Amino acid sequence: MRLSTEFIAGVLAGGILGWMFDRYLGTKPWGLIVFLMLGFATGVYNVMRVSSSLSKTSKKDRAP
Repeated sequence: MRLSTEFIAGVLAGGILGWMFDRYLGTKPWGLIVFLMLGFATGVYNVMRVSSSLSKTSKKDRAP
């Protein structure tokens, strides 16, 4: 559940920032496209970061 939340948060944040960027600067649709891609990349990065920290934690729990 946490991994999907991390990914969706990145994409939503990118979409909202892109929409705001377009609205105030009048650059429709480029800001939305660019920031959605950045949000997607950030979401993937966060998922990788969290999953590696979760695996390290589970390895520590298994150690005697």
